[in-house]
Amino acid sequence: MAIFPIVTYDDEVLRQKAEPVESNNEKFQIFIDDMFETMYNANGIGLAAPQIGVSKRIFVIDADSILDKEEEELYGPVAFINPEILSTSGEDILMEEGCLSLPELNDKVKRPDIIKIKYLNRDFEEEVIEVGGWMSRVIQHEYDHLEGILFIDHINLFRRRLHKSELDDIANGLVETSYPLAPKL
Repeated sequence: MAIFPIVTYDDEVLRQKAEPVESNNEKFQIFIDDMFETMYNANGIGLAAPQIGVSKRIFVIDADSILDKEEEELYGPVAFINPEILSTSGEDILMEEGCLSLPELNDKVKRPDIIKIKYLNRDFEEEVIEVGGWMSRVIQHEYDHLEGILFIDHINLFRRRLHKSELDDIANGLVETSYPLAPKL
């Protein structure tokens, strides 16, 4: 298995709308395994293909470690291929988020509590699920990556300005991580 370096927020691939995945084959299945391996290596709970420089509509999640096992359903590792959020509901919840492409930077983001999403699983079978709580938040965060959106885009300009020095450090390669970052071009 391979561990991919993760691109940081200033990489243009993170600002593009990702292209649909067209076919399932052995190479693509290995790619999914490598995405999981990369996510686990970085101690992440989600990873979208654009975060490793691949503009394709796939993300992987394994959020069981942060779920309240008594109140929330456990899902294990899940690949979401060509996902489409069908609806959102419930109240907007403000919670702190972070991102592997924005190392050491966290802020509070408001997101709908419940989503309904359609996607292809790793066997290219269509599934539709409705989730709330942490799983909903993680899915929305990763889905945003496929749309060219970062969590900092959800915070107001004042709060973004407060993060300017952190963003500059990330852009200049001055942030140390336990996982490999893509080299600056």
